[in-house]
Amino acid sequence: MAGGWSKDGDVQEQIDASVNDAVARARRSLPAGESALLCDECENPIPEARRRAVPGVRLCITCQEAVDADEKAASGINRRGSKDSQLR
Repeated sequence: MAGGWSKDGDVQEQIDASVNDAVARARRSLPAGESALLCDECENPIPEARRRAVPGVRLCITCQEAVDADEKAASGINRRGSKDSQLR
């Protein structure tokens, strides 16, 4: 049940939009093409099992974990669901 000036279903629409944004962002970040033999960052060999598991991989596990940690720290706030965005 929606309250105030919001219509029924508005909350679900915000949730769906947030999920769709996250899925699109994840799909854009997937590697594509031929896998590298050496890591683009540290130039260490990328194990064959990783190259088979993640087609188009460009980073070793250690460097990928560092990139993922940086992206997680900079992910920001979902403005769609914040009270500030609903009050404007």
